[in-house]
Amino acid sequence: MSVLTIGIAGGSGSGKTTIARKVAEAIPRGVTILEHDCYYRDRQDLTYEERCQLNFDHPDALETELLIEHLSAIKRGETVAVPVYDFKTHRRHPNSRAFEATPVVIVEGILVLVDPRLRELLDVKVFVDTDPDIRVFRRVRRDIEQRGRTFASVREQYYRSVRPMHLQFVEPSKRWADLIIPEGGDNRVALDLIVSKLRTVVL
Repeated sequence: MSVLTIGIAGGSGSGKTTIARKVAEAIPRGVTILEHDCYYRDRQDLTYEERCQLNFDHPDALETELLIEHLSAIKRGETVAVPVYDFKTHRRHPNSRAFEATPVVIVEGILVLVDPRLRELLDVKVFVDTDPDIRVFRRVRRDIEQRGRTFASVREQYYRSVRPMHLQFVEPSKRWADLIIPEGGDNRVALDLIVSKLRTVVL
């Protein structure tokens, strides 16, 4: 099987996950999503309180070398065991999930375009570019509603690591994108262009 890989990057709350999901919904039988977030390192050597203070927005927080290994196997048509990460405990689950190759695989995450080894495995590189105020409000809502965080902890983390890491790593990675999409999942024109292109691959 020939596998087309698409990397979708952008700041936290930019709408990259929405783009990935809408593309997958538009072509339900041929597109799967592989989240970079699944590859956060399992720091079982630390207490819960210590894990909460980790810089999750730095490239070193992710086991990208395992993602590269898995994506290489997926491009060969193989099935891989993807880690399952719990954002409430900041630990990996004991059990992984099987991920099968499909004609199109979307690799999604804020740091997807940072590592040159990962970029080499991506056939199409997309950066979702959304204004900072919109991104931060989306992140606050997600972390409180979906991850059980308090507003105070979200605010502290944003100033301590999210914003500086965005400026140091995420924003500069935009230069490697083949396509830059303003305003994330609300950009209907960009979404239609991507879906139209992928339909020629899948159908």
